[in-house]
Amino acid sequence: MPLFRSNEILGIAEEALVFALEASRDSHPNEYMGFLRGEPANKLGLDRKGIVITDILVMPGTESNSVSATVKTSTVPNDRNAVGSVHSHPNGVLRPSDADLATFGQGDVHIIIGAPYDRDSWKAFDREGKPRVLDVLDVELPDAESFFDFTQADIDEELREQ
Repeated sequence: MPLFRSNEILGIAEEALVFALEASRDSHPNEYMGFLRGEPANKLGLDRKGIVITDILVMPGTESNSVSATVKTSTVPNDRNAVGSVHSHPNGVLRPSDADLATFGQGDVHIIIGAPYDRDSWKAFDREGKPRVLDVLDVELPDAESFFDFTQADIDEELREQ
């Protein structure tokens, strides 16, 4: 992924959304928390510039209860593919709390999923907590085995393309 990329988030891969919905449902009655990673749309077969959310990262040591989820700051991913966060509200409220807004500073998109954790029980927000459109995209995700499979030659080629 080029260092200077289009930061426009085009949408979320359907598989990633399904994972987040299921993880939220499995965590109920406690909150669920994860981080969002994205890949360039052209690497997923889309003829557009921008980023597609492809992964939900679950951080070890996350503590949660029915009203909050806390991640150890030392486990928060610090990579250029990080695009935001996802968490659940077991009470079903699909708007950010004051505590949520305090954590939205990092990343471009933040998803809140509410009970009953179905396809209509989530919303996306920008870093100020304003609702934003996030399309669900039917894209083929890279195989997990090849996801981190790259060589120095791959890095060199990407640098030449910039």
